[in-house]
This record gives sequence, structure tokens and C-alpha cells, in this order.
Amino acid sequence: MATAADNTNQSESSDRTLVDTPPMGWNSWNTFYCDIDAGLIKDTADAMVENGMKEVGYEYICIDDCWMASERDVNGNLQPDPETFPNGIDAVADYVHKRGLKLGIYQSAGTTTCEGLPGSLGYEEKDAQSFADWGVDYLKYDNCGEHYGLSAIERYTRMHKALEATDRDILLSICEWGDNDPWMWAPEAGGNLWRTTGDIKPLWSAKENLWGNGIIDIIDQNEPLAEYAGPGHWNDPDMLVVGVDLPEYPNLTEAEDRTHFGMWAMMAAPLIAGNDIRNMSEETRNILTNYELIEINQDPAGNQAIRIQRTTGQDGLSRSVWAKKLANGDRAVGLLNRSDRRTTITTSAQEVGLDEASCYVARNLWNGTNWQTAGLIGATALSS
Repeated sequence: MATAADNTNQSESSDRTLVDTPPMGWNSWNTFYCDIDAGLIKDTADAMVENGMKEVGYEYICIDDCWMASERDVNGNLQPDPETFPNGIDAVADYVHKRGLKLGIYQSAGTTTCEGLPGSLGYEEKDAQSFADWGVDYLKYDNCGEHYGLSAIERYTRMHKALEATDRDILLSICEWGDNDPWMWAPEAGGNLWRTTGDIKPLWSAKENLWGNGIIDIIDQNEPLAEYAGPGHWNDPDMLVVGVDLPEYPNLTEAEDRTHFGMWAMMAAPLIAGNDIRNMSEETRNILTNYELIEINQDPAGNQAIRIQRTTGQDGLSRSVWAKKLANGDRAVGLLNRSDRRTTITTSAQEVGLDEASCYVARNLWNGTNWQTAGLIGATALSS
């Protein structure tokens, strides 16, 4: 990844919203699935503060599915699982808030969650008030369970209105996997971000014998949707799998992790880590805390990168160039190598959208080196 600039100093502004820039945080699902408890959430909050993630902008600690009991109480209220969250969600929220972070929680816009626990359909007002009372700051709202013939728009709008009726600001993350083109209606339904794809797994590309999307599949699915992203409303190509280690999957190499993180930064995607941040390698930590790439992701203009060039090599696999206009007029440039061999990818300052100038300054955001160029931008991209 690189940035390029001429001497022009331009600026853009955007209206302030509940989520001006893509949210950053951590979610329990990609590594822990249902194996969660209050201790894990608290320890993860501690780790986020101590390992430098909070310092570079990560702020949400999100509990995914399996936090609740199998039945509502006699008054119809959701109950935390008494064994794994014995002191309630509010106690966990208090702990997370004291660490200077925010708490996220999971529910589904159907009769059950994806793991068969009580969903929120028909209980939107009651559940929204519970979340507010507990101190929740972020709701990941899934699409499992029966829907009783109600459209996605109707069901997600119900929860948005219920959240708005509380006295607490709670982000609404719409997670219906892109099935109903949410980018077309989610802002009106109150969504701050919306999934554009099916679930991600630690794969470079999808494999027939393994469930889930690889990062290349998701990049391709998310690429045409750039016009729908911006301050307050974000395309969500799913959580990060940087550093995720699952025994049933091949997982990503360090080069693939870097490509994954760099492209999510370019696409103005939410940066929600999914690995065990309590125990991660130095390489993984360095990728997740690359501040210059995070600045690209958090740029106030809120532009999602667009693919401006795509070529196919002799191996039949493509190389592509991506450009993202930044608020100050600079361009972030991504060189994506999809092949299994090292290759040189080039573009020019004019092709990425910069005005003609006698000299440009380019910077490699992975190694921190600067160079001057008359217009050529290029690098040798690592293989997958």
C-alpha cells in the first residue's frame, strides 16, 4: 500500500454522524464461536488497552452469539447465560467502559439467533431497552430464525426505531449477509453499517470442501459497492481474520494477512479484529496496529477505494490497482497480486487521479519509506 501526493492541499468535509469513520474493535465469533464467558470479554478488553490497539483507534469489544440463556424470563426479557455471564451483561459493560472502551452485543432479527437462542423479532422494544439499560454501545443484528413473512427492511427498521426510543446511542450493524441488497435501503432503516457478503473464513479464496468466503471472494463482492459507503453508512465485508488460527482451515500467511488488512483499510471497511488478541504474534500485532494504514481507513472523506486497473498474467490470475481519494487530496494506492508468484505492478499518478505535476512524493505504508517520482508508481507485490 502506498500514498501519493502532489503539492495541492485540498480538503473535504462531511457531516458529523454517530459513526463518522468505520468502526474499529474486536468480535468474539471468528475465533471463539460459542466458547465465551465474562472472563474472556474482560481479558480481551485488558489486552486491547495493553497491546496498543486502543491507542491506534480500536474501541469496541463485541460479544457475538451464545451470550444469552436458552429462554426469556417470566416477563419476556432476555437473560444472560447464568453460567458464563453470572453477573450479567451490565457488569461486563461497566468493566469495558472503565477501560475506556465500548461494548457490543449480538442479536437476530428473527425468532432465534443462528445458534437457536431467543431472537428479537416481536421483542424489539423490550430488547432495545435491555441493551440500553445494560450499557451496550453497538448491536450486531443478524438474520437467523423465522421471519413470519416480514421483509428485512421491516424487521431491521423495527429494531432501529426501538433503539432510537431509548436514551442511549447504540450503533446498528445490519448483518443479513447482503442477501437483500442492504446498501440500497439500510441507511433509511437506521443501519450504520451493513454486511455486503456471506461469512468470511481464514482462506485466500473459497474452497469446495470448506465453508465460507475467502478474502479474495469478498473483495470481489464488495468492489462494485463503493458509491454506497461514506460517513455514517459503511459497507461491511465482514470481520477481520488476520491472525485467526482455526484447525479446520489453512489460515492465512503473513503476506495474505497484510493483503487482507490493507484491502479492508482501502475499502473503508469496519476494522473488527477476530483473532485472540490476548495471545497473538508480533507480526499479527504489527499488522493490526499499522497506524498509517488505519489512517487510510479512517480518512474523514470516507471514500471506498475503486479498482482502476486489472490485468491477467500468464498464470491466468489477475493483478489490480486500487485508488482511494483522501480528504486532503492525496491518493492511497493498493497493488493487489492474486497470483502465486511475485510480480511487479505499476500505475501512474495520473491514472490514480492526481493532477499533473513535475514531481510526486510516494510512501510505502508497510515499510515507511518515501521516494520521489515523476509519476510512475509501482512495487513488487508478494505472492499469496
